Amino acid sequence: MPSLLPPWWIMPEHTHPTRRRAIRILAAAAGVPLIIAAVRASAPKGQFHTWQGDVLGAWSELTLWHADAAFAQRTIRKVRQEIDRFERIFSLYRPDSEIARLNAAGRLAGPSGELRALIDESQRMAALSGGAFDISVQPLWRLYEAHFWSRSDVQADIAARAREVASELVDFRRIAAGAASIGFTRPGMAITLNSLAQGYITDVIADLLRNEGFESAVVDLGEFRTLGRHPDGRPWRLGIRNGKAAGEAGRTIELTDMALAVSGGYGTPFEPSGRFHHIFDPHTGASANAFVEVAVIGPRATAANVLSTAICVAGEERAPILLAAYPGTQAILTRSDGSVVTLATEGKVMVQT
Repeated sequence: MPSLLPPWWIMPEHTHPTRRRAIRILAAAAGVPLIIAAVRASAPKGQFHTWQGDVLGAWSELTLWHADAAFAQRTIRKVRQEIDRFERIFSLYRPDSEIARLNAAGRLAGPSGELRALIDESQRMAALSGGAFDISVQPLWRLYEAHFWSRSDVQADIAARAREVASELVDFRRIAAGAASIGFTRPGMAITLNSLAQGYITDVIADLLRNEGFESAVVDLGEFRTLGRHPDGRPWRLGIRNGKAAGEAGRTIELTDMALAVSGGYGTPFEPSGRFHHIFDPHTGASANAFVEVAVIGPRATAANVLSTAICVAGEERAPILLAAYPGTQAILTRSDGSVVTLATEGKVMVQT
């Protein structure tokens, strides 16, 4: 049986960096196997079927348990067709995608329902978080990438320039979205939906699998969602990488019919110190560094995805308010000093140091 992910998997250097992707969650860890040979004899009749590929710049994997191999492969083909359709809407790397055309022209006529829905959801979270969550931070990504990676536009004072860009071009209230068109009210603006779209695609595919009759599966399409339990009867076990010590085990999370999203700046740092990374504070243009990582568990990957990013920026004090807007969710916050607090929709439930 193939394992869900190789132990301590790291994104290859040639893979496009994901805009929001903060850390890579490891589905197999030393001492925390997701799929082990020992369960073969006791597991129900069936076998694992897998697919691996790139979704919105993130290495992704689908693991299905089913007795009918031909049916499983037909379903995987359906999944791949859906993923390609979503790439044509949300991908920042395809110049023909809807979001790429919107960013290039500043306006898009006849947007898809999916694009409108995610922009509407982003506006809801932006208002709820007091602007801490803002999809119009794409100009900041371009600034940092040009300064640190491509070196095509090196700034004398990157922090000062980031403040200027945030002031001039980052503002969710300047996104005009309607059924007929989506546009920006200020030239030079651009958006990214990677803080929503990966979770959304994960949910759509998980729902497709359930409708096809799959009862045991793990969907990792930028965020995680599980269907049912592991074939041996236990919950699916996911190991989260240690955010303060790369390559070492963090914590193990068990999921049954739930989703998991993790955000942390060390997943996509622009330079070795990790001070500058891809999770931006829209108000200042700086990277948000209050937390090492934020893990959110809930029924839907879309909500977990948006919450993990929003809490990273909005902070611990506002986190309960954000969680309360999405019933059934909880967050595990790892502070910069390494201490951990767990919050649920009803408030603080546990503190670990």
